[in-house]
Amino acid sequence: MALWHQLQQLDSRYLEQVDQLYDDTFPMEIRQYLSQWIESHDWDAVAANASLSTVRFHELLSKLDEHYGRLSVGNNFLLQHNIRKIKRNLQEQFQEFPVYMAMIISNSLKEERKILEMAIKTQETEQDIQVLEDLQDEYDFRRKTLQSRSKAAFPFGVESCFKSFKKMAQLNELVNLLKLADHIQFVLISVEIPEWKRRQQMACIGGPPNACLDQLQSWFTALAECLQQTRQQLNKLQELVLKFSYDNDPITLGMSTLHHRVVSIVVERQPCMPTHPQRPLVLKTGVQFTVKLRLLVKLPELNCQLKVTASFDNDLNEKNTVKGSRRFNILGTSTKVMNMEESNGCLTAEFRHLQLKEAKSVGSRTNEAPLLIMEELHFISFDTQLNQPGLCIDLKTTSLPVVVISHISQLPSAWASILWYNMLCTDSQNLPFFLNPPPMKWGELAKVLSWQFSSITKRGLSAEQLSMLADKLLGESHILDCNLHFFQSASEKATCFWLWIDGILDLIKRYLLNIWNDGLIMGFIRKEKERTLLQDKKPGTFLLRFSETCREGGITITWVENLQNGEPQIHSVKPYTKADLVSISFPDVIQNYTLLAVNNTPENPLLYLYPDIPKDVVFGRYYSTPDEGKCSIDDALVQLATLWVVCRAPNCIACPEVSKNSIYLVNSATFRC
Repeated sequence: MALWHQLQQLDSRYLEQVDQLYDDTFPMEIRQYLSQWIESHDWDAVAANASLSTVRFHELLSKLDEHYGRLSVGNNFLLQHNIRKIKRNLQEQFQEFPVYMAMIISNSLKEERKILEMAIKTQETEQDIQVLEDLQDEYDFRRKTLQSRSKAAFPFGVESCFKSFKKMAQLNELVNLLKLADHIQFVLISVEIPEWKRRQQMACIGGPPNACLDQLQSWFTALAECLQQTRQQLNKLQELVLKFSYDNDPITLGMSTLHHRVVSIVVERQPCMPTHPQRPLVLKTGVQFTVKLRLLVKLPELNCQLKVTASFDNDLNEKNTVKGSRRFNILGTSTKVMNMEESNGCLTAEFRHLQLKEAKSVGSRTNEAPLLIMEELHFISFDTQLNQPGLCIDLKTTSLPVVVISHISQLPSAWASILWYNMLCTDSQNLPFFLNPPPMKWGELAKVLSWQFSSITKRGLSAEQLSMLADKLLGESHILDCNLHFFQSASEKATCFWLWIDGILDLIKRYLLNIWNDGLIMGFIRKEKERTLLQDKKPGTFLLRFSETCREGGITITWVENLQNGEPQIHSVKPYTKADLVSISFPDVIQNYTLLAVNNTPENPLLYLYPDIPKDVVFGRYYSTPDEGKCSIDDALVQLATLWVVCRAPNCIACPEVSKNSIYLVNSATFRC
């Protein structure tokens, strides 16, 4: 059966995960229309071959044309419109970078297969648990039936003998039941939990939201309840168990092991500073952070019975210790009792007011430590003990590795380390990871970069935007999908890159969120490409891109106008930063941007958003209303004089020469592109 058809048969929770794989860059409609053709090709091989990717790109466009031609105009006008729009978007996105389309398809197919495999495993596990519950019910029924029959049909001596044989039969049934329970717990512990933790790692760095923890909890709870019943039944048969036990007896040895394994505790929400919710796993000394644990056995009798203690870098050994690393103490309430939440009945413990303080050591750290502060990995351990009659279980779990910074300016570089680690490593105890970090494919890093935007906004990065970022980080001569080593990512150039990306994300989140989500900001584009796009457009056409020189994030407007001889001239505004946009919204800047010509006639050179959309059509709903925008004429002039600065001054060596007879309203700031 075709992969796409199988996916459509899944439950809604899996269909939601499939939906997250597709966006406007490569819409799900293409996957639907061309599912057979897409699945008939090896997209890994296509992504590794530039010429083959070009062939497949044009084949895909041809297939869309064929699908378009099969639609009847009368009944499918909307579908035809959507296909035309999809084709235009694909040409804009991938005409020059068909390899990126192949990479997107390859990655989507891999993720689809993972989702299908997870759904199949889930179904198999549910079936196993159902079989286990049925066995338990059957066992109870047969035991009660045999008890009633033995009392009615046999005299005392024969009845005693019969009971012995009956108990032996019951023991055999319990052995089979425990074998099945052992298989289920193996799947849960060895497969489901690691896969959930891996999905949590991706979610922490901006990937698809992690799900299925409630499902895991229901499986663990069902298994624990079955084991509890089995344990009670074993107590009734204890005399026979002692009489007939033998070496490696699954009853006497397996039962305790199963109980220890099935009671699992996980970090539901990783350590995070509330001031930076999109940057989990980066902690600053002296700043409070939160972390939340959950017990995966949902039994009411365990409410308020488990006391969890948090400790920092506990149980370190030679294998996971880096010489010269800093040491920290946890401040705040480091012990919590697991309580049952009213909303869902889950047993959780949430630490809300923890802080870290560096434990000062004698000697100079700089001469000892082989790693930078932003490369040091640490972890938080959580310990508790479950005590029940005849049962004592020590429970322990750890957070994902965290990076501890001492100044907020270190956060972008620390976040780069978190991204690198979580993409390439699944061992939460591998603290020396950055002593010899493995390389990462550019394609993987590109995916993570896009996640940084899609996790904060509703829009990730296009193939062309990612291509520009690759040039900026690796140089224009880089090989497509090359290996990127961490020392390149941690270089001075790359440090500036991460600071720049972080500044742009903050700028979008604070002041540009709506117009970024609407796709009105081209954002990351080379200046040469910018000129190529605009020079053939009608005067007044403009586009929006992020400044490459503003370290803390800036956005600039570039537009085209024609000189008297008809030649196009490209002009750019000095970038607007967060400091500028505090007092005026960016759509209002575009609406009211004004130049004064020689006859003192004010004119707005910004008329059409690239390629040819009237600006009021796309920005109009974000303009301030008259009441919101009321200000005196003097205030308006001050705004014009201090904010709306055009890089078009006479004799400006950075821009095309402008007639000296023109007068421009500018401020005294230095012009720059």
